[in-house]
Amino acid sequence: MSANEPTRAYDAVIVGGGHNGLVAAAYLARAGRSVLVLERLDHTGGAAVSTRPFAGVDARLSRYSYLVSLLPQKIVRDLGLDFRVRPRTISSYTPVQRAGRPTGLLVGGGEQRTREAFARLTGGDREYTAWRRFYGMTGHVARRVFPTLTEPLPGRAELRRRVGDEAAWRALFEEPVGVAIEETFTDDLVRGIVLTDALIGTFADAHDPTLVQNRCFLYHVIGGGTGAWDVPVGGMGALTDALAAAARSAGARIATGHEAVRIDTDGHTAEITYRTADGEGTAAARYVLVGASPHQLAALTGDPAPEPAEGAQLKVNMLLTRLPRLRDPDADPREAFAGTFHIAEGYRQLATAHGEAAAGRLPAAPPSEIYCHSLTDPTVLGPRLAERGCHTLTLFGLHAPARLFDRDNDAAREELLAATLAQLDTHLAEPLADCLATNADGRPCIEAKTPLDLERDLRLPGGHIFHRALSWPYAEEGTGRWGVETRHANVLLCGAGAVRGGGVSGVPGHNAAMAVLERDRPAPLSRPNAASPPP
Repeated sequence: MSANEPTRAYDAVIVGGGHNGLVAAAYLARAGRSVLVLERLDHTGGAAVSTRPFAGVDARLSRYSYLVSLLPQKIVRDLGLDFRVRPRTISSYTPVQRAGRPTGLLVGGGEQRTREAFARLTGGDREYTAWRRFYGMTGHVARRVFPTLTEPLPGRAELRRRVGDEAAWRALFEEPVGVAIEETFTDDLVRGIVLTDALIGTFADAHDPTLVQNRCFLYHVIGGGTGAWDVPVGGMGALTDALAAAARSAGARIATGHEAVRIDTDGHTAEITYRTADGEGTAAARYVLVGASPHQLAALTGDPAPEPAEGAQLKVNMLLTRLPRLRDPDADPREAFAGTFHIAEGYRQLATAHGEAAAGRLPAAPPSEIYCHSLTDPTVLGPRLAERGCHTLTLFGLHAPARLFDRDNDAAREELLAATLAQLDTHLAEPLADCLATNADGRPCIEAKTPLDLERDLRLPGGHIFHRALSWPYAEEGTGRWGVETRHANVLLCGAGAVRGGGVSGVPGHNAAMAVLERDRPAPLSRPNAASPPP
């Protein structure tokens, strides 16, 4: 596609070839619309990609996004995607020191085993009974709320009726989630494990009055109607590769290396100016769907910028020659690392770390969690690595707001990484450094990304993995029928910053496509000749 070719008209131009943009492209192309996707980078996928980050090492890591929960099977079926996920055999393991000895809480492996693990840690059945009751409540909410994500936005009262449980509604939608956690659980470690789902990618306290933590918690427990978080087979890039293939096979054109730089619209037709290595060009469209952030949308249209966003996480990718042994004598590393491995995530620890970060200091005991995808999906490893017993590790650190990296990103990254790994080492029988593989240059296979790194690499505003604070999954003033509408009638937001966006879900892409098809029932514009090059 040459920047010097004349303008060509499309039914829809989609800005951004991340997973949401590709979902929208596939739906619209399958409905017979002419579609052009403009992607700034030289590849599609956005944050949902698989890469080989370590030189000369045959391991495909989900470099940024890493687990799947919010992707509706409806989208997979509708688009005929060749994509699968696998459940993790263990939900979580959390090491801790109790009475001067190393122990931990393993959740998973069957009801009886989990009950016994709770009893060993807490001395009785109370916490496990409370756990079952609490997640029975969230499961009920998940079954009622998740199906609405691909429907027109319900009103608040309508969603409340669908939930049909006033105690659950109060706990999740009206009071800070810390209230419900403290009323339900007494053990500090158990409280912390529950709270972590309210803090992934969200810098907040358990009692934040804005309830931003509640919105984060809600999206973490409703996925698939169960709240389960699964491993994408082949890595996260397997999803976006399948989506790109589905869009192309339906007739959509995907132009990588094409950066949209301006959108001019009168509400009926639009012209999108894009930049390539060869210069600038334009494409005309009836609709523009923007998979980039609300901040980028405002820059493209010349509208006022939304409130600043701020990410708050450290993302670390590693390759190990073997899983490290644990200090807990009852913990098998192949089980402990198979689920979510919580580090320094007790309830008080989380509060302390948040307070330190809010005061402008890197947390002394940084909270984080680790995932070993290769235990569930060995296909991400080349055959020789798998035979040698190598494993991938993904670490996601909490309470690391972008402001802490403003002065010296490199120095702060190294300091926080060292402190985070030191917290992990307190629970290991051998240093993690002894287990790290090396790349072709003899360097340890470990990379860390701060919010500022994510802003630079992916243009996430402030490094915020959800583009901005997550929204309630119901209509509020100005949200529109599908939650993708903007002040321009023919410009829609189909990225993570849309209402019901965030996470690897495809929901904003689906909803933006449905909004177009719902408005645009007459026959579309003539399609460009499928054999000719894009504009």
